[in-house]
Amino acid sequence: MVKTLRVKAVPRLRPRRADGHKGEYGHVLVVGGSRGMMGAVAMATNAALRGGAGLASFAAPETVQLSIAGLCPCATSVPLACDSRGELAPPSVRQMLHEIEYDVLAVGPGMGKGPGQRNLVQAALAQERPVVIDADGLNNLASIENWPRTRQCPMILTPHPGEFGRLVNRTTKEVQADREGLALATVRQWIGRTQSMATNNVAMPPDKPIVLVLKGHGTVVTDGQRLFVNTTGNPGMATGGTGDVLTGLTAAIVGQGLQSFDAAVLAVYVHGLAGDLAAKKFGQVSMIASDLLEFIPQAMLKVRKLTR
Repeated sequence: MVKTLRVKAVPRLRPRRADGHKGEYGHVLVVGGSRGMMGAVAMATNAALRGGAGLASFAAPETVQLSIAGLCPCATSVPLACDSRGELAPPSVRQMLHEIEYDVLAVGPGMGKGPGQRNLVQAALAQERPVVIDADGLNNLASIENWPRTRQCPMILTPHPGEFGRLVNRTTKEVQADREGLALATVRQWIGRTQSMATNNVAMPPDKPIVLVLKGHGTVVTDGQRLFVNTTGNPGMATGGTGDVLTGLTAAIVGQGLQSFDAAVLAVYVHGLAGDLAAKKFGQVSMIASDLLEFIPQAMLKVRKLTR
């Protein structure tokens, strides 16, 4: 029987050295985007920068790359090859993996579904650097048979209840009825598929953990052994794009050196706190996802003071 450790403390980032430089704070590469969903990549990329990434880049289909670049003035970008129909072409996998020396991948915002997108997700699983998967990255992941056995990377998955339900063949109602229990059991099952198990005890692979962030009221974060339930956030965050902000923020914190579980906990807490600060200024009804970007710096400062 695996014991569950309930975590309440919020981790913090190490203070920056006076002579620190951008190469020390992680290079986040956000992969996604499509016609009609360009803002998602921009939101995630800008959130990575607000979250402290030394460098942030995005890789998007060449048909939309320039439009997204105009929304991310502090980021570089990779135009992914498309075929004559505008669909992602096979060279896009090589471009994602090799055109930029990234430290962390964030895959899924605005990506859409299809064979080309699924190939990108599979390639992300097969490489060894940390990966954050959200949105359509998760929907493409759900179509990859037995994906836990193929992965070679530490990974953080950030589904809302509907996306999580598709991953585990449950309805949203079933997910919401047992958020903590289902999250724990699922991560343990995924880890078990990754390993050759001699006993019934499930041990987290220290070099490539799986962390699940089940979003919603009281967001649940678990690596199969530890469990954190978030206390920040408000209903005003139930608006399109807030998940993309969390994706970029999480990847940024991983890139700055925190382990996957701690990074996810800190990102979820800061994300919710930024939402609370935004709600004080704009009200819950009127706030939008980009408002969170404005308040991430203040939220990071508050957490730093809170955890000293």
